[in-house]
Amino acid sequence: MSPLVLLDYASVLIFALTGALVASRAQLDVVGFAFLACLTAVGGGTTRDLLLDRHPVFWIAQPTYLAIACAAALLVFFTAHRLESRAKAILWLDAAALSVAVAAGSSIAKDEGAAWGVVLVMGVMTGCLGGLMRDVVANEVPLLLKQGEPYATCALCGALALLVAGWLGLPPFSAALVCAGVTFALRASALAFGWGIPVYKSRPPRA
Repeated sequence: MSPLVLLDYASVLIFALTGALVASRAQLDVVGFAFLACLTAVGGGTTRDLLLDRHPVFWIAQPTYLAIACAAALLVFFTAHRLESRAKAILWLDAAALSVAVAAGSSIAKDEGAAWGVVLVMGVMTGCLGGLMRDVVANEVPLLLKQGEPYATCALCGALALLVAGWLGLPPFSAALVCAGVTFALRASALAFGWGIPVYKSRPPRA
């Protein structure tokens, strides 16, 4: 199993856990848990593969990804009530999932020979779209779009770190680890210290 595949598996597992936790907050049934877990787990990677023209899409080529997402959904279905704060768990698990998914998406795009700009976009897209789909379906404000929330910014910085690491001569998997580390460090710091990014403030029209 290649390192890139391992990254995809890790991303699917952690994102599936966040999807199932969101389902628990919405008090869905077990089918709803499985659906939201799978949607969150494969949403970003599916979009990445379609845009990069990778066929078949990763979870169609290897349905084990869906099995892992469903297993995560069942685990959360029977254990979510034990968590003191599911909202806090979602934020931190999502930060971990974001870091791994950005590393997987940007690494795969780079491995496919994509231009550096495409590598950045694929990294951000793989990291962000699964969580965006999860929150939209669950009728919650997406983390990606929350006011001043450094989410896509962390993903972009992580993908950029992967490119820099590659330009410095690091092996692909080492560059992916650097990407994941930078993404998680920034996102975790934002959660721990309340960091934000500037937001637009309207001004009265000039006379």
